[in-house]
Amino acid sequence: MALTATMYRFNIQLSDVDRGVYETLELRVAQQPSETAEYMLTRVLAWCLEYTEGIALTEGVAAGDEPAVLVRDLTGRITAWIEVGAPDADRLHRGSKLAGRVAVYTHRDPRIVLEQLAGKKIHSGAAIPIYTFGRGFIEKVAAILPRRASLSLTITERQLYLDVDNQSFSTTVEERMVG
Repeated sequence: MALTATMYRFNIQLSDVDRGVYETLELRVAQQPSETAEYMLTRVLAWCLEYTEGIALTEGVAAGDEPAVLVRDLTGRITAWIEVGAPDADRLHRGSKLAGRVAVYTHRDPRIVLEQLAGKKIHSGAAIPIYTFGRGFIEKVAAILPRRASLSLTITERQLYLDVDNQSFSTTVEERMVG
């Protein structure tokens, strides 16, 4: 018998002061059986931190050729290709050729991600940011994340403040470049 995805439902109050984005959002997320809670949470945070018109959360590890998060314009053209975790150089190369912008959000040690990409051919690789969260942040939040939750997410000057059902967490969103 095949395992099925676990459904999560989030009501999100997003205040991204850095980008001037203030939204109240509802998000349903299917956590695939082969997907860790940390990966799924990083997908949700990437979706929030990249939130704009045309954004879509894909099926994550089950998305095949698509990244974790896509942004399309009104014509259907991909304008942002957002990967999560530790994507290989070929995925970033392909995404960079298809989209105007590529970014990576990782819950892993960024040095490992950068080492695996070092010296590989990636179209516009020097322009691809890798975003990470403070040590232990993702693990702490993932450990208490209920399947139905109210999230309040505030980003200001690269500081991320997250309330999950009245439990508070904070971290710095760090940026490194692939190239």
